[in-house]
Amino acid sequence: MARIITRKPNWDSSGLPPEMDTLLRRIYAARGIDNSEMLDLGLSKLPSPDSLKGIHKAISRLIEALLSNERIIIIGDFDADGATGTALMLLGLRAMGFRFVDYLVPNRFEFGYGLTPEIVSLALKQKPDLLVTVDNGISSIEGVCSANERSIDVIVTDHHLPGAQLPDACAIVNPNQADCQFPSKNLAGVGVCFFLLIALRTELRERNWFLRESLAEPHLATWLDLVALGTVADLVPLDHVNRILVQQGLIRLRAKKCREGISALLRVSGKQSNHLVAADLGFAIGPRINAAGRLDDISLGIQCLITDDRQDALDLANELDQLNQNRKKIERDMQEEANVLLKKFDFSEISDSSCAICLFHADWHPGVVGLLASRIKDKYQRPVIAFARDDVNRDLSQKKPQLKGSCRSVPALHIRDALEAVSNRRPKLLSRFGGHSMAAGLSLDECNLESFVQEFQAHVSQKLLTKDYEVAFMIDGHLRPDQLVQSTAKLLRDSGPWGQHFPEPSFSDEFIVEQQKVVGKNHLKLVLRHPDGHRYLDAIYFNMDMEKWPNYDSKRFNCVYRLAINEYGGLQKFQLVIEYMESI
Repeated sequence: MARIITRKPNWDSSGLPPEMDTLLRRIYAARGIDNSEMLDLGLSKLPSPDSLKGIHKAISRLIEALLSNERIIIIGDFDADGATGTALMLLGLRAMGFRFVDYLVPNRFEFGYGLTPEIVSLALKQKPDLLVTVDNGISSIEGVCSANERSIDVIVTDHHLPGAQLPDACAIVNPNQADCQFPSKNLAGVGVCFFLLIALRTELRERNWFLRESLAEPHLATWLDLVALGTVADLVPLDHVNRILVQQGLIRLRAKKCREGISALLRVSGKQSNHLVAADLGFAIGPRINAAGRLDDISLGIQCLITDDRQDALDLANELDQLNQNRKKIERDMQEEANVLLKKFDFSEISDSSCAICLFHADWHPGVVGLLASRIKDKYQRPVIAFARDDVNRDLSQKKPQLKGSCRSVPALHIRDALEAVSNRRPKLLSRFGGHSMAAGLSLDECNLESFVQEFQAHVSQKLLTKDYEVAFMIDGHLRPDQLVQSTAKLLRDSGPWGQHFPEPSFSDEFIVEQQKVVGKNHLKLVLRHPDGHRYLDAIYFNMDMEKWPNYDSKRFNCVYRLAINEYGGLQKFQLVIEYMESI
């Protein structure tokens, strides 16, 4: 049985509009919203970029490059955040008059992650004067050193947590570096780029650059579709700043004022733009761009995002869609192999050997292990690291095969700090690591895997309590039968954007199951009825546990669910989306 916990409105909601719907008032109060100011998602509410540490050094170096016609290469990351950030920087700098600006994203299967010495050597072929990292660089000590040795300056823009040592870059813009006073520490990489461009445009405006050069001053809101997509896809917390960025991007998307590539990706994923929500970016668009970085080359995704040609965009979107289908097939095969490995774990009790799950298979795809780790974590409510062989970072001098691990954690364990603790105890165990509180990555010699697993599990067993392993659903209470209608679903849909740390409202109630059947691979379609109501309610339970469902032996279930409006064939239909159900 899962724990179902009702969110409590711990905040005084008297500052919210008195005419606000009572249900919505309760939901907002439980998320820390206690005044109308926090609901204002206008662009004027964005903070000034001036408080970003390193922003002025970065702007000075960029303007120097602009005035001297220097060649700039943007070094991006190979996920949706890196792709959108790279596209944003490329489009933004070109619009401001930079003549020689291009991008280079390391193919993860040839060069690994971030600004490495190998990437610097590759960039040298284009004879750059300045490298600008996007969504990476804060841990690229050796790469920045290599660039400096070749008299190439580096500006690091990143949002990942910094380590004890920072790269010797000419400027670092990262809200998570020490002493940075920027009010939001949760910006995605593309968000950092957006604020950098705001500051750059302001400085150029004050220098009369656009007037002098007869350039149209760029309207940065034009690219908020990119910012919204990267922010949602990277699963950063939706604090007030990020909610503004996402909401403003969604407004443009709904009005069809977006990049041709994003419009094409919406078409191939079957999404209508007029009622687009943040979850559509995370579950429909983001995975298709990420598929390029996982299986092939993220440059395909970047080209889709920067092209102005409609047919070119559609062709690229179809390629990305096919890659995503291939990724799904690879992930399903890996999940079957993981299920075999998981049989050796005893999950009936918490022990040093079962407190965290570490899995390795020689045939696993290094670009997909993160998705595998995430699904296993969701099912077993334990920190998970899935490993694959990583020929990119193999120690050629000693012929030591390397493994790449992708980590996903539970809320009670800061996974990057856990890796750092292991590294501090055993300094030579890990080759590299980095990431955030809930997701991280690492590399190590294959011969060190067993020792690492022992150290990691020992650390986890000391940090987590029994309750931290329990599956828990946070809900917003119960709904009356008269609230289980499309108008309530529309109210909640339009009151977002919802996302990480600002979750979409969910509820828990008892229902009578009138019909149930499996659709697709592992989805359960249901017809429900509230015990105190008479209407039949359509419901869908995605990715159900095939060992538990369908269950024809019981008619009454307790369900955790969300309200949704399903759009198909131009028609809208109210339904419940089940997140968890248990027979009563």
